[in-house]
Amino acid sequence: MLNHHITTLLYCFNERDEVLLLERAQQPNLGLWSPCGGKLHTETGESPYACACREAFEEMGITLEPTDLHLTGLVAEQGFQGQAHWLMFLFEVKPRLTALPPPHREGIFQFFPRTALPTAKMPQTDLEQIWPLFWQHRGGFFAAACHCHPDGRNEWLLEQSAPKK
Repeated sequence: MLNHHITTLLYCFNERDEVLLLERAQQPNLGLWSPCGGKLHTETGESPYACACREAFEEMGITLEPTDLHLTGLVAEQGFQGQAHWLMFLFEVKPRLTALPPPHREGIFQFFPRTALPTAKMPQTDLEQIWPLFWQHRGGFFAAACHCHPDGRNEWLLEQSAPKK
């Protein structure tokens, strides 16, 4: 039986609308670029918003309030890499970053223009669906489910779609 993890991802941008990504120094996704974030402290009943604010402080050194976040997406990945099930809350951080955060034990940061994302080394599910869904729903909301098959094939279901009006 696979473990189930609940996590937040923070989509942060600078004044040029470049997205901040973290080259992960740890598993999962070691060596790949992804938004920063982390697992909820479920043992304390931590909310996804509280987790996102905590992770922003721990990984980037920035203080956020829940009102600084926009919940853009909810993604359930079943059997990711055959190792675990993931429930991910995708938050866009409303305040723009003015500087690159310093390196962290989780990895190093870099800003990427949107046009560079398709060639960045990142998880397959991010490239094939999560990023396209994020851009399509930026300022709105989506919910999606992904069944990750052992052969590397992923089946996606868009469960809710409410693009920004």
